Amino acid sequence: MHGPELSDTELVEETQNSHALLAKVSAAVAASALVTACGGGGGGGPAAATGPGTTPTPTTPGGFSYPNATSDEEAARFLLQAQFSASDAEVAAVRSKGYATWLAEQMAAPASMPGFDWLNLRGYGVVNGATNYYDNSYPGDYMVWNQLMTSSDAVRKRIALALSEFFVVSLTGLDFSWRSYAIAAWWDMLSTNAFGNFRNLLQDVTLNPAMGYYLNTKGNLKENVATGRAPDENYGREVMQLFTLGLYLLNTDGTEKRDGNGNKLETYTQSDITNIARVFTGWDFDQTQNVTTVEPISGRTIPNTVFTRIPMRLNAANHSTLAATFLGATVPAGTDGVAALNTALDTLFNHPNVGPFFGKQMIQRLVTSNPSPAYVARVASAFNNNGAGVRGDLKAVFSAVLLDDEARGPAGLSQTGFGKLREPIVRLVQWGRTFGINSARGSWKIGDLSDPASRLGQSPLRSPSVFNFFRPGYVPPSTALSATQTPAPEFQLVNESSVGGYLNAMQTTIRSGIFVNAPDLPQSTSNATNGYDITAAYTAELALVTDPTALVKRLNLLLCAGQMSAANQTLIVTALNATAVTAGSTDNAKRDRVAAAVLLVMASSEYLIQK
Repeated sequence: MHGPELSDTELVEETQNSHALLAKVSAAVAASALVTACGGGGGGGPAAATGPGTTPTPTTPGGFSYPNATSDEEAARFLLQAQFSASDAEVAAVRSKGYATWLAEQMAAPASMPGFDWLNLRGYGVVNGATNYYDNSYPGDYMVWNQLMTSSDAVRKRIALALSEFFVVSLTGLDFSWRSYAIAAWWDMLSTNAFGNFRNLLQDVTLNPAMGYYLNTKGNLKENVATGRAPDENYGREVMQLFTLGLYLLNTDGTEKRDGNGNKLETYTQSDITNIARVFTGWDFDQTQNVTTVEPISGRTIPNTVFTRIPMRLNAANHSTLAATFLGATVPAGTDGVAALNTALDTLFNHPNVGPFFGKQMIQRLVTSNPSPAYVARVASAFNNNGAGVRGDLKAVFSAVLLDDEARGPAGLSQTGFGKLREPIVRLVQWGRTFGINSARGSWKIGDLSDPASRLGQSPLRSPSVFNFFRPGYVPPSTALSATQTPAPEFQLVNESSVGGYLNAMQTTIRSGIFVNAPDLPQSTSNATNGYDITAAYTAELALVTDPTALVKRLNLLLCAGQMSAANQTLIVTALNATAVTAGSTDNAKRDRVAAAVLLVMASSEYLIQK
C-alpha cells in the first residue's frame, strides 16, 4: 500500500516484479478466504446473523462473570477489541491484572502527543507558497496515521477512532485555510474526551471549528424576514439524527418503541429541526488570537493556525433571538446565545434515547454487529448512571462495552451471529503495531487510502459523508443476512473492487512496507531518498522463519486471538513449505516467507471476522 505518489500501474508492476514468490503462494488461498468471509461461510462465519443467546448470570461483585483471562487467547481477544493489537507483554499484563484493572489503568494513563503538535513538530505550520501547507489536506492524513500507529495510549486512540465514526467530520469535506490543522484539532478533541463525559463531548463537537464548517454551523445566520432567509438546519438535524437520538424512539435495550398499531415512533419532527436550528446561529471561527502572514509568492494573507484549535465564538448580532421549542423544551425569546446552546445540549443529552443509541453503536464498533438487547440495555444503563449517579460517563460506558459477559464469554466464539468484520483501517493499524512498524526518517507519510481498487478502500477521518463509511443498520443485499434483515455495517465497504484492492495493497505493504517520496522532508517533493521509509521489523517472526508451524501459531494468537482453525493453519503451513527456507537462506527469502504467512492469515475469513 503506497502513498498517493505511486500510480496504480506502478503499484502492480512493482508487486509483480519484486514479489512473485509471495503472489504465487498467496493468491489462490487469499482470494478464496475473502470470498468465503464476504459470502458468510467458512470457519469465521458471517459477520452477523442473529443476536447472541442467553448470557450467564453475572456472579462477580463487579457484575461480570469473566473477570480474568484464563489463556493467552482470551487476553489477546480482549486486547484486539479494546485497542488495535496484542503484544506478548500486553497479553501477560492482562492475564496478570485482570480485564477491569488493566482497562482502568489504560483509561487513567496520560494522553500522548496531540496530532496538532505533531504537525508543528514536522514543520507543517510554515507559511510558504512553494508548499502551501495551509491549502493542503495530506498532512492531516499523515498526522492521523501516525497517531494510530505509534501513540502510547492505544486504548484512547481506539476509542477516538470509534467516536470519529459516530461524530463524523471528513477531511474530504473541509475547504479552508489550515484544514489539516483543523482535522488534527478535531481528532485531538475526540481523544481528549474519550474517557470524559458525553455532555462535554457533545459541546466540544458542536463548537469545534471543523464541525462548524462541515455541517454549516460556522457563519450560520439568524432569520431575515425581509429576504426570507431562515437559519441553516444542517447541524440541527444531524445532531439529533446521527449524534444523539436517532430517528425512532428506543427502549433502553435499543429496540424500537411502537404505538398501538405497531408503528415506529419518530424522535423528532420538522418543527423540532426548525426550532433547534435557531440555537445554532451566530457561531463562527474565533479569530481573536489571529496573527496574519503575507505569503510573498502569492501575496495572500494567511491566518495562523490557532483558530482551528479553539471553540467557535458567538457573534450575538447574528444569533436568533426568537423563541425555540423542540423536544419538549423551550428557549424563551431573547435568550443569550450561550444559554440557548446549553439548553439545547442539555435537552439532547438527557433524552432517554441517547444511552441505547450511542451505546449500541459503540458495541458495534468494538465487539459485535448485532448485540443482544440485554447487552445494549446494560451499556445504556451504564450511560444513564455510572453507579455514582453520573450520567454520560464514558469510562463507565466503554468499560461496560468491553467487560460485558457477551464480549468476554466464550459463547460468542461458537455463534455464527456473533462478531464483526474488521474495518480495513483497523487491519492496517493492527499489522503496523503487531510487527514493529517504523518510519526510518520520521515521515509517517501514509496518505489517503480510500481508493478501493488499489488501496484499503477506507482511510481515517476520510468518510465520504456525515453518514460515516457505513450505516449502523446496513444489511448486505443478496446475502443470507438480507433474508433476515440482519445488519453487518462494515460490509458496506465490501465489493469486488475492494476485495481485490485489499489483497493487492496488503501484499506489497506486508512484504516491503510503504513507499514514501522525500521522507526526510515534510512535503512530497521527490528526491534521492525516495523509498520504503515505513517498514515492519518482524523481529520475533523472523526468529521462527524455519519453523512454519510455530510461525503460524504465533500469527494466529496475535492476529486472530487463536481463532483460526487447525485445518486452515495446516493449509497455510503447507503453502509456506512449498518453498524451502533454512537458517542459511537469504534475508530476502526469509522475509518472503514471513510476509506470505502474514498475508495468508490476514486474508482468511477467520481473521477478517473478529470475534
